[in-house]
Amino acid sequence: MDEGMNILVLGAGAIGTYLGGSLARSGHRVTFIEQPKVAVELQQRGLRLNLGGTQCSMTIDQYPVRFAASLDETFQYRPFDFAIYALKSFDTAAFIQSLITHHSSRITPHASVLPPSSFLPPVLCLSNGVDNEPALAAVLGADRVIAGTVTSSIGRRAAGDIVLERLRGIGVEASHPLSEKLDRALDEAGLNVRLYPRAADMKWSKMLTNLIANASAAILDMTPAEIFADPHLFALEMAMLSETLAVMKAKGIRVVDLPGTPVRALALAVRLPALVARPILAKGVGGGRGGKMPSFHIDLHSGRNQSEVDWLNGAVVRYGEMLGVPTPVNKILNTTLLALTRSNIPLEEFSRKPEKLLALMK
Repeated sequence: MDEGMNILVLGAGAIGTYLGGSLARSGHRVTFIEQPKVAVELQQRGLRLNLGGTQCSMTIDQYPVRFAASLDETFQYRPFDFAIYALKSFDTAAFIQSLITHHSSRITPHASVLPPSSFLPPVLCLSNGVDNEPALAAVLGADRVIAGTVTSSIGRRAAGDIVLERLRGIGVEASHPLSEKLDRALDEAGLNVRLYPRAADMKWSKMLTNLIANASAAILDMTPAEIFADPHLFALEMAMLSETLAVMKAKGIRVVDLPGTPVRALALAVRLPALVARPILAKGVGGGRGGKMPSFHIDLHSGRNQSEVDWLNGAVVRYGEMLGVPTPVNKILNTTLLALTRSNIPLEEFSRKPEKLLALMK
């Protein structure tokens, strides 16, 4: 590109570091917002990226990267062309509240009340689930939020330190005025972008892949391979996915393939005999997660007492209730994992005890 863009990245987690670092490597100016302690650390040592075996250390002296501890600190770097939002879904409410608080603190008695969008550029939302974009749009305005998703598998070793485990790509909604510009910038940064005319198709199709052997693996402390090897647990997974597909159909949402991810084949496998479906799903899940345990399991056993399950399985339940579509399996998975996350029941209650989870379904 003739002139690089100025980009704000909210958080130096796995996805934020991967996208922000890749964009900085291709010549764009990137500012990361992180917690004060982390921002100071990254200011001193920079980012560390392992992209397909290629190691890259990115210091502020060598690359156009900067690190800020607050929105106020980013003002000196404005205006930004766009922002990247890749926080966990359970962080969205707190982020929105921080925007409102920050905005309110800057209003003087003689100032007119401006929306938070007055100090944030359009936001590319890459978080999992289907409710983050509407929540952000309610505060920033619908024209300030761009739906997206990441299918590449990225491992996080520490703040600002990631490894690209498998390159798949990024999906971006096609209808926003910035979409084509984002497509070019992200693609030139080696991120393999595909535009989607219907954002809901893209987001729900990604959620479908996130759901597979995720809640059950966390609840039972079992690997996806172990889940698929048990015929009763595999049947449970198929029922959970069938409910999700029924909700999508009732909402008029189509299953679409995502970059490097044949979601339509995964959806078709739900209707196939278990002997045929099992290897298709096992390959799709194993390849998509890069050999890691599912995210719900990681969150549950990290001791953070938070889980995205209510934004995934829980979302299926809520939309099912609105549309009159029964979702009993998703409901039990959601309520059980939430209870474990909140320490309402001990982890050992279901650990490696599939019969106890299956009994709840009867």
